[in-house]
Amino acid sequence: MFSKIKTCATAKEIWEKLTQICEGNDETKENKLTVPQQKYESIKMQEGETMVEFDERFSAVVIELTSLGKEYSNRELALKVMRVLPREWDVKTMAMRESKDLNKLELHDLFANLKAYEFELETRSEAGPSASQPTKALAATTSEQCSPSTRKSAEQLSNDAMSLLVKKFGKFMRKSYNPYFSYNKSERYLLI
Repeated sequence: MFSKIKTCATAKEIWEKLTQICEGNDETKENKLTVPQQKYESIKMQEGETMVEFDERFSAVVIELTSLGKEYSNRELALKVMRVLPREWDVKTMAMRESKDLNKLELHDLFANLKAYEFELETRSEAGPSASQPTKALAATTSEQCSPSTRKSAEQLSNDAMSLLVKKFGKFMRKSYNPYFSYNKSERYLLI
């Protein structure tokens, strides 16, 4: 390295020569930028990957691009992260888009929020199925234990249970809004 700059007379010449050697010319910079940009464009959260692992991978790509002179706004980074998450995250990302100002949302705050949500999901899954969703739990456990041929019948059972619930609820609503219907027979005779 010294042999390349020993002929320079001023500090400015030395600096320019070192910059050219280390960073290269504009064409070299463009070529160096191509690979990280391709990584950025094709990045997706992989199946089984935790939010911590994805945060590290994504941040490494962004830092590499920043060091090469490519800057992204907070909004661009947040939208990119939200678009590359699996479908299970759609509800959370939609809520964040609605409630947060993406222009002011820093990348580390976004990932902190997503990590907290992931922790909450893990805690709920460890607690088991909720009592408010017995048909989904039944269908999920039945379809996990069944062969592919009986999986449809498990889904059908879940659909049948849900349609029966809707039918009963509709019947209840019709009766409760009917002014002539009463559970008490004495009140019924009073209305007639």
